[in-house]
This record gives sequence, C-alpha cells and structure tokens, in this order.
Amino acid sequence: MEVAEEIAITAATGHDYSVWGLLMQADPVVKGVIVLLVIASVACWAITFEKIVRISWLKSGIRRLAKARSSSGRRGLSGAVLAAGEAELAADLDDSPTERRFRVENAMRHEFKSQIQNVEGGLPFLATTGSAAPFIGLFGTVWGIVNSFTAIAQQKDTSLAVVAPGIAEALIVTAIGLAAAIPAVVAYNQISVALGRAYARGNDAIIEIARDISSDDAKDLSQTKRLRGDNVEPLRAGKPS
Repeated sequence: MEVAEEIAITAATGHDYSVWGLLMQADPVVKGVIVLLVIASVACWAITFEKIVRISWLKSGIRRLAKARSSSGRRGLSGAVLAAGEAELAADLDDSPTERRFRVENAMRHEFKSQIQNVEGGLPFLATTGSAAPFIGLFGTVWGIVNSFTAIAQQKDTSLAVVAPGIAEALIVTAIGLAAAIPAVVAYNQISVALGRAYARGNDAIIEIARDISSDDAKDLSQTKRLRGDNVEPLRAGKPS
C-alpha cells in the first residue's frame, strides 16, 4: 500500500497541472475535440467581424437609397436597387399606373432581397456552432472522465492524484465548448436582429421610391399624350369643328 501511495505521489508531482500542460497531456481524442472547437471558434469570430463590416455597409446603402430617386452615378446597393426599378419601369407594357407601381416595387424588392441574402451568408454556421459546440465539448468531457476511471482500474488507486488529471482535462474541454458556443449565439442573435431592421427600413424606402417614380412617370406620360394630341376628341359627322 505504501509503495502504491509513493508511486501516486510521484506521478502527481511530475504531472503538469497548468492549462497548457493538461492540454498537451490529454488523450488524442480529447485533443481532437479541442482542435475542432478552437477552429470553429476562430471561424465564428471571423464571420462575426465580417458581418459587422457588411451590415455597416448595408445600413449606409439603405440611407443612400432612401434619399435617391435615380441610379445615375450610384453604385452598390442603392444603385442596384434603383437600376432594377428603372429597368422594370422602362418595360413597354400597357398597364395602369397602379400596376406599373406594383411591378417597379416588386423588381426593387427582389433586388434588395438578393443584397440582404448576400450578407446573410455564414449565419447558419454561427447557429450550428452555438447549438452544437456545448455537446461536442461534453463528448470530450465524457471521454476524459472515462479515461480517469480507466486509470483508477489500472493502478488500483482511488486517490485524487490518479483521478484529478483526467477530470481536469475533461472540464477544460467543457469550458472550451462553452467559449465557442456563447459568442456564436450572441453574434447570431445580434446580426439577425440588425438584418431584420435593415430589411424593414429598406422596404419602407422602396415603397416611397416606387410611389415617386410611378407618379413622375405617369405625369410624363400624360404630358407626352397632350403634346401629341392623343387626348383630342376626334371630329364626328354633323358636329361643327
């Protein structure tokens, strides 16, 4: 018994209990889980910063869109949305002003939705990481605890010197899983809310633009007809000129 205790004490003394030391001495499966979680966390942070930049660009484009009424000299979101509306307006269709406005509005909405969908790329990965990372970490935790109990059976010793390293490794994996999941969930929620608000503001701007463009086009068309004499009532037989 004394020899076993001395061996356990010697093993405990030579064991590195720092976080880095525990990670380096972890089981290969646990190391694989840690590497997977770290890669997922780095990818989530990269997506988050990229979305922050693109949402800022999106909000700026929506502000310019709300103030513009022509795509001339405009690029980016506002230019693309206005160009889609102008292309639909230029279509030579014999429809009423209400139908024309509906077509223009739909064309701009479709283009604006495409711009929003371009910004949404990467959000499914944030959602997946936020929901799956804790369970991946839990898998590593369970694996580490199993290794700890296996060490107890092999050394026939229930002292903390035998159990502690494996349990510590397991808890570190749980912490890494939570560290990957929590920022991903927060980022996903914030980005989703920001995109929803941007979509609502963009739709409001599109409604106003479609109304103004259709109104101006109707006025121009009415003026053109008057200049051409399309509204002049033709002479009828027996009616003085």
